[in-house]
Amino acid sequence: MDQVTLRAQPRTEQGTRPSRRLRRRGLVPATVYGKNIATTSISVDGRELYSALHTEAGRNALLNVEIEGGSSVLAVAREVQHHPVRGDVIHLDLIEISLDETITAEVVVEYVGTPLGVREDGGFVEAISNTVNISALPTAIPSSIVVEIDDMATGDTLKVSDLPPIEGVEYLDDEDRPLVTVLLPRVEEEPVEELVEYDEEGEPIEPPAEEGEEAEAADTEEE
Repeated sequence: MDQVTLRAQPRTEQGTRPSRRLRRRGLVPATVYGKNIATTSISVDGRELYSALHTEAGRNALLNVEIEGGSSVLAVAREVQHHPVRGDVIHLDLIEISLDETITAEVVVEYVGTPLGVREDGGFVEAISNTVNISALPTAIPSSIVVEIDDMATGDTLKVSDLPPIEGVEYLDDEDRPLVTVLLPRVEEEPVEELVEYDEEGEPIEPPAEEGEEAEAADTEEE
Protein backbone atom coordinates (compact mmCIF):
# COMPACT_ATOMS: atom_id res chain seq x y z
CA MET A 1 0.00 0.00 0.00
CA ASP A 2 1.46 3.36 -1.05
CA GLN A 3 1.98 6.18 1.41
CA VAL A 4 0.25 9.53 0.95
CA THR A 5 1.97 12.73 2.07
CA LEU A 6 -0.14 15.08 4.18
CA ARG A 7 1.29 18.44 5.18
CA ALA A 8 0.37 19.80 8.62
CA GLN A 9 0.92 22.90 10.73
CA PRO A 10 1.21 22.97 14.53
CA ARG A 11 -1.94 24.26 16.25
CA THR A 12 -1.37 26.35 19.36
CA GLU A 13 -4.90 27.60 20.06
CA GLN A 14 -7.47 25.17 21.40
CA GLY A 15 -11.24 25.35 21.69
CA THR A 16 -14.31 25.86 19.54
CA ARG A 17 -13.67 29.41 18.29
CA PRO A 18 -10.10 28.81 17.04
CA SER A 19 -11.30 25.61 15.34
CA ARG A 20 -14.06 27.53 13.58
CA ARG A 21 -11.56 30.10 12.35
CA LEU A 22 -9.40 27.30 10.93
CA ARG A 23 -12.36 25.74 9.12
CA ARG A 24 -13.30 29.09 7.57
CA ARG A 25 -9.78 29.11 6.08
CA GLY A 26 -10.26 25.65 4.63
CA LEU A 27 -8.21 23.89 7.32
CA VAL A 28 -9.22 20.89 9.43
CA PRO A 29 -8.21 20.63 13.12
CA ALA A 30 -6.57 17.32 13.98
CA THR A 31 -4.62 15.54 16.69
CA VAL A 32 -1.70 13.18 16.13
CA TYR A 33 -0.48 10.83 18.84
CA GLY A 34 1.28 7.52 19.40
CA LYS A 35 3.73 5.55 21.51
CA ASN A 36 6.80 7.36 20.24
CA ILE A 37 5.53 10.94 19.98
CA ALA A 38 3.85 13.43 22.26
CA THR A 39 0.23 14.23 21.51
CA THR A 40 0.30 17.15 19.08
CA SER A 41 -2.50 19.41 17.88
CA ILE A 42 -2.22 20.20 14.18
CA SER A 43 -4.26 21.43 11.24
CA VAL A 44 -4.28 20.11 7.69
CA ASP A 45 -5.58 21.46 4.40
CA GLY A 46 -9.14 20.25 3.83
CA ARG A 47 -8.64 19.54 0.12
CA GLU A 48 -5.39 17.64 0.70
CA LEU A 49 -7.09 15.61 3.43
CA TYR A 50 -10.01 14.78 1.13
CA SER A 51 -7.61 13.54 -1.56
CA ALA A 52 -5.61 11.52 1.00
CA LEU A 53 -8.73 9.73 2.31
CA HIS A 54 -10.18 9.04 -1.14
CA THR A 55 -7.45 6.85 -2.60
CA GLU A 56 -8.12 3.15 -3.17
CA ALA A 57 -7.22 2.53 0.49
CA GLY A 58 -9.90 4.96 1.71
CA ARG A 59 -9.77 5.78 5.40
CA ASN A 60 -7.07 3.15 5.90
CA ALA A 61 -4.55 5.05 3.77
CA LEU A 62 -1.02 5.26 5.14
CA LEU A 63 -0.41 8.96 5.78
CA ASN A 64 3.07 10.42 5.93
CA VAL A 65 2.22 13.46 8.06
CA GLU A 66 4.83 16.17 7.59
CA ILE A 67 4.51 18.61 10.50
CA GLU A 68 5.92 22.04 9.71
CA GLY A 69 8.99 22.70 11.84
CA GLY A 70 9.00 19.12 13.10
CA SER A 71 9.46 15.57 11.93
CA SER A 72 7.36 13.31 9.73
CA VAL A 73 4.99 10.79 11.30
CA LEU A 74 3.58 7.70 9.61
CA ALA A 75 -0.05 7.52 10.71
CA VAL A 76 -3.58 6.38 9.87
CA ALA A 77 -6.79 8.31 10.34
CA ARG A 78 -9.12 7.37 13.19
CA GLU A 79 -12.14 9.03 14.88
CA VAL A 80 -13.03 11.02 11.78
CA GLN A 81 -15.80 13.52 12.60
CA HIS A 82 -18.04 14.81 9.80
CA HIS A 83 -20.31 17.84 9.60
CA PRO A 84 -23.89 16.56 10.13
CA VAL A 85 -25.24 18.40 7.07
CA ARG A 86 -22.40 19.03 4.63
CA GLY A 87 -20.59 15.77 5.36
CA ASP A 88 -17.09 17.28 5.20
CA VAL A 89 -14.49 16.36 7.83
CA ILE A 90 -14.41 18.78 10.77
CA HIS A 91 -11.89 16.96 13.00
CA LEU A 92 -9.88 13.75 13.08
CA ASP A 93 -7.32 11.82 15.08
CA LEU A 94 -4.14 10.56 13.44
CA ILE A 95 -2.50 7.58 15.13
CA GLU A 96 1.19 6.88 14.67
CA ILE A 97 1.87 3.39 13.32
CA SER A 98 4.81 1.13 12.58
CA LEU A 99 5.02 -0.91 9.40
CA ASP A 100 6.04 -4.04 11.34
CA GLU A 101 3.23 -3.92 13.93
CA THR A 102 -0.36 -5.01 13.35
CA ILE A 103 -3.19 -2.49 13.67
CA THR A 104 -6.98 -2.76 13.63
CA ALA A 105 -9.02 -1.37 10.78
CA GLU A 106 -12.57 -1.29 9.45
CA VAL A 107 -12.77 -2.57 5.88
CA VAL A 108 -15.62 -2.36 3.38
CA VAL A 109 -17.24 -5.63 2.23
CA GLU A 110 -18.40 -5.62 -1.41
CA TYR A 111 -21.23 -8.00 -2.32
CA VAL A 112 -20.95 -9.03 -5.97
CA GLY A 113 -23.52 -10.87 -8.08
CA THR A 114 -27.27 -11.52 -8.07
CA PRO A 115 -28.39 -14.19 -5.57
CA LEU A 116 -30.31 -17.29 -6.64
CA GLY A 117 -33.17 -16.24 -4.38
CA VAL A 118 -33.50 -12.97 -6.28
CA ARG A 119 -33.33 -14.54 -9.73
CA GLU A 120 -35.73 -17.43 -9.08
CA ASP A 121 -37.96 -16.34 -6.19
CA GLY A 122 -38.16 -12.58 -6.71
CA GLY A 123 -36.49 -11.97 -3.36
CA PHE A 124 -34.27 -9.07 -2.40
CA VAL A 125 -30.88 -8.57 -0.77
CA GLU A 126 -30.78 -7.00 2.69
CA ALA A 127 -27.28 -5.81 3.62
CA ILE A 128 -27.10 -5.90 7.41
CA SER A 129 -23.55 -4.56 7.42
CA ASN A 130 -21.08 -3.64 4.70
CA THR A 131 -17.99 -3.35 6.91
CA VAL A 132 -15.92 -5.74 8.99
CA ASN A 133 -13.19 -5.19 11.58
CA ILE A 134 -9.80 -6.78 10.95
CA SER A 135 -6.27 -6.90 12.31
CA ALA A 136 -3.26 -6.83 9.97
CA LEU A 137 0.02 -5.16 9.23
CA PRO A 138 -0.55 -1.68 7.77
CA THR A 139 0.70 -2.79 4.36
CA ALA A 140 -1.57 -5.88 4.34
CA ILE A 141 -4.88 -4.11 4.94
CA PRO A 142 -7.10 -4.74 1.89
CA SER A 143 -8.89 -1.80 0.29
CA SER A 144 -12.06 -3.93 0.33
CA ILE A 145 -13.20 -7.55 0.69
CA VAL A 146 -15.11 -8.89 -2.32
CA VAL A 147 -17.69 -11.63 -1.70
CA GLU A 148 -19.65 -13.49 -4.39
CA ILE A 149 -23.31 -13.92 -3.41
CA ASP A 150 -24.66 -15.55 -6.62
CA ASP A 151 -25.39 -18.87 -4.88
CA MET A 152 -27.38 -17.44 -1.96
CA ALA A 153 -30.93 -18.82 -1.90
CA THR A 154 -33.96 -17.29 -0.23
CA GLY A 155 -33.44 -17.36 3.54
CA ASP A 156 -29.66 -17.72 3.33
CA THR A 157 -27.51 -15.47 5.52
CA LEU A 158 -23.84 -14.73 4.95
CA LYS A 159 -21.85 -14.40 8.18
CA VAL A 160 -18.36 -13.27 9.12
CA SER A 161 -17.31 -16.93 9.16
CA ASP A 162 -18.19 -17.12 5.44
CA LEU A 163 -15.76 -14.38 4.42
CA PRO A 164 -12.80 -15.51 2.31
CA PRO A 165 -9.51 -16.07 4.16
CA ILE A 166 -6.87 -13.43 3.40
CA GLU A 167 -3.22 -14.03 4.14
CA GLY A 168 -2.04 -11.87 7.02
CA VAL A 169 -5.58 -10.69 7.89
CA GLU A 170 -7.50 -11.71 11.02
CA TYR A 171 -11.23 -11.08 11.30
CA LEU A 172 -12.05 -9.59 14.69
CA ASP A 173 -15.86 -9.68 14.63
CA ASP A 174 -17.91 -12.57 16.01
CA GLU A 175 -18.00 -15.42 13.49
CA ASP A 176 -21.81 -15.61 13.72
CA ARG A 177 -22.30 -11.90 13.03
CA PRO A 178 -24.67 -11.64 10.02
CA LEU A 179 -23.60 -9.47 7.10
CA VAL A 180 -26.16 -9.98 4.33
CA THR A 181 -29.30 -12.05 3.81
CA VAL A 182 -31.78 -12.83 1.03
CA LEU A 183 -35.46 -12.35 1.85
CA LEU A 184 -38.81 -12.59 0.13
CA PRO A 185 -40.70 -9.30 -0.16
CA ARG A 186 -43.42 -8.78 2.41
CA VAL A 187 -46.96 -9.15 1.04
CA GLU A 188 -49.28 -6.58 2.57
CA GLU A 189 -52.93 -7.55 2.85
CA GLU A 190 -55.22 -5.06 1.18
CA PRO A 191 -57.96 -3.71 3.47
CA VAL A 192 -61.38 -5.29 2.87
CA GLU A 193 -63.92 -2.67 1.92
CA GLU A 194 -67.16 -2.97 3.89
CA LEU A 195 -70.22 -3.15 1.64
CA VAL A 196 -72.87 -0.59 2.55
CA GLU A 197 -76.53 -0.96 1.49
CA TYR A 198 -78.79 2.06 0.97
CA ASP A 199 -82.57 2.45 1.27
CA GLU A 200 -84.87 4.08 -1.30
CA GLU A 201 -84.07 7.56 0.04
CA GLY A 202 -80.33 7.00 -0.27
CA GLU A 203 -79.69 6.61 3.44
CA PRO A 204 -77.25 3.88 4.52
CA ILE A 205 -78.91 0.84 6.07
CA GLU A 206 -77.38 -0.10 9.40
CA PRO A 207 -76.37 -3.78 9.60
CA PRO A 208 -78.40 -5.87 12.05
CA ALA A 209 -77.03 -5.76 15.56
CA GLU A 210 -75.53 -8.84 17.16
CA GLU A 211 -77.40 -10.48 20.06
CA GLY A 212 -75.07 -8.97 22.63
CA GLU A 213 -75.46 -5.52 21.11
CA GLU A 214 -79.29 -5.85 21.16
CA ALA A 215 -79.28 -6.75 24.85
CA GLU A 216 -76.98 -3.83 25.62
CA ALA A 217 -79.21 -1.45 23.67
CA ALA A 218 -82.29 -2.74 25.59
CA ASP A 219 -80.59 -2.20 28.94
CA THR A 220 -79.69 1.31 27.90
CA GLU A 221 -83.31 2.13 26.96
CA GLU A 222 -84.62 0.76 30.32
CA GLU A 223 -82.26 3.06 32.18
